Order: sequence, then C-alpha cells, then structure tokens
Amino acid sequence: MSRFTKKSFQPLDQEEKDLMESIEKEEWQPVKNLDQEKKAAIQTARNTLKKDKRINLRLSQKDYHQIQLRAIEEGIPYQTLIASIVHKYLNGLLLPKYHEEDIKKHDSGVKQKI
Repeated sequence: MSRFTKKSFQPLDQEEKDLMESIEKEEWQPVKNLDQEKKAAIQTARNTLKKDKRINLRLSQKDYHQIQLRAIEEGIPYQTLIASIVHKYLNGLLLPKYHEEDIKKHDSGVKQKI
C-alpha cells in the first residue's frame, strides 16, 4: 500500500518524485548513531547561521532608507535583511525583479549605437 496518495501529495519536481519512490521501495536505512547525527546536524545548522563577522558598508541615503522601509514591511531588522540579501545572492537564490515599467524606463534612458 502506498504511503503517499495522489490526492494528498503531488511531487514538485522529478527529484521529489524519485525521493518518494525511494521511500516507497523502503530503500532508506536508519543511521546507527541517531543522537550523534542529530547533534552534528544541529551544530552544522548553528555554524551556518552564526553571524560572527562585522562589516562596514556605505550606502546612498536613498538605498539606506529603502532598505529600512523594506525591513519594516518584512518585520525584521534592516541588518538582518541585508545579511539575507547577501546570503541569497551568494547562493544563487536572488533573482532580479523586473517590472515592465522599469524596463521601459531603463530602455528610454539608454541610447543605443547602431
């Protein structure tokens, strides 16, 4: 009998589908030292999230103000927002957000040579 029904869960992509099939085939084995593995995973997560370096950063007044406003909208400190943006950028998770108006505004200000 299947652990996952089509009605209850649809895989997001092929990787998730393969993972579900692997679970169904009972290919997963428990680790020998569960407590030790948990502690190692917790420590890795703490090290990943630990913020132990300071930087000084100069921004324009406009950018600084926009960051503060966005942080208020998100309900987080602006330093946390900046750290999140840097982290996402470095991990390839930060995607540009283009609006049609922005593209038109940009294109109208740029003169192209033919």
